[in-house]
Amino acid sequence: MTRIAFVNGRYVPFAQACVHVEDRGLQFADSVYEVCAVSDGLALERDAHLARLERSLIELEQGSPMSRLAMAGHIDRMISLNRIRNGIVYIQVTRGVARRDHPFPVQTVHPTLIMTARRTDPVRASEMAARGIAVKTMPDIRWGRCDIKTTALVANVLAKQEARASGAYEAWLVDEAGLVTEGASSNAWIVDSEGALVTRSLSHDILPGITRASILALARERQMAVVERAFTVEEALCAREAFITSAGAFVMPVVAIDGRPVGPGVPGPVASSLRRDYIRSHMQTKN
Repeated sequence: MTRIAFVNGRYVPFAQACVHVEDRGLQFADSVYEVCAVSDGLALERDAHLARLERSLIELEQGSPMSRLAMAGHIDRMISLNRIRNGIVYIQVTRGVARRDHPFPVQTVHPTLIMTARRTDPVRASEMAARGIAVKTMPDIRWGRCDIKTTALVANVLAKQEARASGAYEAWLVDEAGLVTEGASSNAWIVDSEGALVTRSLSHDILPGITRASILALARERQMAVVERAFTVEEALCAREAFITSAGAFVMPVVAIDGRPVGPGVPGPVASSLRRDYIRSHMQTKN
């Protein structure tokens, strides 16, 4: 089956999808994006992702190409056209096409909207969760507004590549104070020695993860002790459990950091139960 992409109002064969050479997303990473997980043919937490997309656009003083309702319709259409049962939909909005110059264009330009969709394997993800993943720590060299979901991801790419080259699945980024900020493409969590769930508080330092917010709400519904604060790498190594959250990974247990085991070195009960309950809850209410 031919994959279909969406570019500026047109559904086109994936291989023919393209943008202008002077699109500011291409030349300056002057663009934002979102990734929605798809389960059983429906986009998980679609409205929350679109709300965060709107916030990112506002923070960068970019215009939106269409209403949230219209964009939601195109997401659903992309899932249908590509016959995605389990997978992801990628959404990107750039400032648009203009003569290359660093300041915002003086003339009116229309934002570029791109969507793609692809399948993922839920069985493989479940097997990975059953084994747990390894992470590698490295300095956080990203810019100062990580709360905006921009496509300026070269620091994240370098971190992820170094992690994969070392045999780890994810990178955990560490600030100048020695505190974990987040993963290269995920939020970072631990279950501390007292059994409390710990993740860094929201600020310009981290992305306000959609899955992060859902897990916080789920934990509080279960009356778990929850603390939003930064933690050190050493604290994570001494923790009972560690895990990451993201739209693609849901909840993924971390069993090793820099080659050293977390707890007994196997997925813990807290991360495993949160993953199970998150998946169950979103099978009932997809959007």
